[in-house]
Amino acid sequence: MSDFPYFVTIDEALEICKRTTLQTTVERVDLDNGHNRILAVDLPSLVDDPPFDNSAMDGFAMRYEDTVVSPSELEIIGTIQAAGQEDDLIVGEGQAVRIMTGAPMPKGADSILQIELTTVSGDVVTLSQPSMKHFIRKKGENLTKGQVALSAGTQLTPSRLGLCATMGHSSIPVFKKLKVAIISTGDELKQPGTELSRGEIYESNSFGLSGLVKWLGHEPVRLHSVGDTIDNLRKVLNDASSKYDLILTSGGVSMGDWDLVRKIMEEEGDLHFWRVKLRPGSPPLFGLWNNTPIFGLPGNPVSSHVVFRMLVAPWIRHNTQANGPIEARAYATLATKVKSTGDCLTLRRVTIVNEDGQLSAHQTIHQGSGNLASMAKSEGMVVLQPGREYSIGDTVEVMFL
Repeated sequence: MSDFPYFVTIDEALEICKRTTLQTTVERVDLDNGHNRILAVDLPSLVDDPPFDNSAMDGFAMRYEDTVVSPSELEIIGTIQAAGQEDDLIVGEGQAVRIMTGAPMPKGADSILQIELTTVSGDVVTLSQPSMKHFIRKKGENLTKGQVALSAGTQLTPSRLGLCATMGHSSIPVFKKLKVAIISTGDELKQPGTELSRGEIYESNSFGLSGLVKWLGHEPVRLHSVGDTIDNLRKVLNDASSKYDLILTSGGVSMGDWDLVRKIMEEEGDLHFWRVKLRPGSPPLFGLWNNTPIFGLPGNPVSSHVVFRMLVAPWIRHNTQANGPIEARAYATLATKVKSTGDCLTLRRVTIVNEDGQLSAHQTIHQGSGNLASMAKSEGMVVLQPGREYSIGDTVEVMFL
């Protein structure tokens, strides 16, 4: 048996994992293919935003001093709908220009009055109140040319992709997606849609883990389930380590005779730790197989989900400088009594109720690590510190699902 850390805290496990780094590469993709990708460099704006002073309203552009006394009447000398139409227009005393939202401000004008506060008769507009200088969007008020608006490690959401376009970028440098092999283990596992025999269950972990990998912006590859033989497992691990950046296994990491992932990693792999003070999810391991990082996750579906969020996701983010997506967290008041498990960091599934802006956490009835239905019905998990009892009314941290 290898000499490796055993039953470590989650913080110790993360520190051990971070000693192993991935060789990440950068590629350039166009904006259409940028969703959920991780930005590889600080991205500066190529232009001022907005690039010119423009109207924030449909209305009339004019000189403020002509509108101080209301109602006032001004001569309409033209219309500006788009850039270029303002070139020949100069607003003088007693004059106004009809203007559309986003259109450039004409020379001489310093204020706007929205169209609903005016009446028009021929080429005369009557104002019911003074115009507004704050209805003008000033050049560069959002971003100035050269200003970094998105930093390396940012995950590109729809709004951030829109910002890339606003800044003038048609393509962006991103980290190449990690290819992550997902391997479920166990003779009892069958694919959904097939008939089950006695003692068999449907394999679900690879589907959940695949979704979590995509959520992080990377590429999962679900491999066929592996039966409980060392030779089969060795063959699949050898093949996966030659093709993929990271291997995730589920099942086979506990203390039984048929927990073959743990056994083969002890005897043939490079095991960096086994077992973590985390409930649910205490049996995971981390190490290298043929120099490819491997996380051995528990077979119980809730446990594998928890370990991914608490251990795998932070390690992947660390390797890609990623600052998102990070699990949303908030504080809530306990509505039911809960207890942590010994010296383990404990996560309990809860539903969240918002009562006049105050969040309350209600523990779901069944907390078994094999009960994926209770996970699916929960909005979050309360994070309970080791060895502490919590009472109704206590404030607790909630990690949203």
